[in-house]
Amino acid sequence: MTSPPAALVAEFTVRHPSGTAITGRLEAAADQGVTVLYGPSGCGKTTFLRALAGLDRPSSGSIRFGSAIWFDAAQRIDLAPQARDVALLSQDLALFPWLDVAANVGYALRRLPAAERHARVEAALDRFDITPLARRLPTTLSGGQQQRVALARALTRQPRLLLLDEPLSALDSPLRDQLRPQLRRWLLEAAVPVVLVTHDHAEALALGDRIVVMEEGEVLQAGAVAEVFSRPADARVARIVGTESILPGSVVAVDGGLATIDVAGVHFTALAPPDPTTLVHVCLRAEEVMLLPDLDTTTSARNRFAATVRFVMPEGPLVRVGLDAGFDLTALVTRAAAEELAIHPGTRVSVAVKVPAIHLVPRRECPGAGAIVCKLP
Repeated sequence: MTSPPAALVAEFTVRHPSGTAITGRLEAAADQGVTVLYGPSGCGKTTFLRALAGLDRPSSGSIRFGSAIWFDAAQRIDLAPQARDVALLSQDLALFPWLDVAANVGYALRRLPAAERHARVEAALDRFDITPLARRLPTTLSGGQQQRVALARALTRQPRLLLLDEPLSALDSPLRDQLRPQLRRWLLEAAVPVVLVTHDHAEALALGDRIVVMEEGEVLQAGAVAEVFSRPADARVARIVGTESILPGSVVAVDGGLATIDVAGVHFTALAPPDPTTLVHVCLRAEEVMLLPDLDTTTSARNRFAATVRFVMPEGPLVRVGLDAGFDLTALVTRAAAEELAIHPGTRVSVAVKVPAIHLVPRRECPGAGAIVCKLP
């Protein structure tokens, strides 16, 4: 019988001298892929990562990997970083500038027999497509090449846990786009639990399998990436994961599993929330908002209403459109659709939204609050 893969289970609080507390729970196993710590800068993601690595000491709680206890405040156990056998790849990569690529990759293997060390370094160079760079110094490499070397060095030592802190943040946007699919493949091939910190929306979606959303030192929601991004637990999470329109509404009727919600005089039909509630936030992602030339245009969308275009902002092949429907709303359409509709500020358009695209969350945490939207000039 095959034993289950070793899992990381951490639940702890780190208190800074300033009084700030970082509290959270995380579970990660190799067969669960990549776990992303996600949230705005300063929310405590890096502190969480450093505590897992043994660089910051929690004030309470525990960290366990499989049957091994890495930290337990009650039992006064706190293993040193080297005893945890964790690889931490920081934003600055920390390559040794006086060592060539091969020596950097093999640095953590220097206690192995020469033949084994050489074989593992050669395999790593080949795996990350950096064999031609073996004798070059890090300062002569591009940002993407340095990233490959740093990741090869981290994985060549075969750590029990890999921690990545904003791994692509130092690269320009085109290079980040190019490296994301490669990084995703390398992380899955590593077959070790991976915890990755990022505040980048695209990076979390491209690299993560599971996500832990944080704000102000607190874990707000955890789960599968697609589920959390499409079904945030509340308005705070919706804002953090980039839901463009978060509209305060009131449930006026529930019938046959569908709810009618009033938002500033416009009635939306949505799937009824599981818990009876009157005050809700209507969460809408911009890509789920369709624009039509008029209200008579054929579509299967049940929700339709008129709006006036506030702004038009091109974003590569897409166009972001700000709308005024008695409340602020954001749509994301193709350039072709924007041109066909002749959209510009002041244009009247018809808005259509399908029932499953609307996600309702309780408004108990901030009754009477105004709409939360991504506002652009």
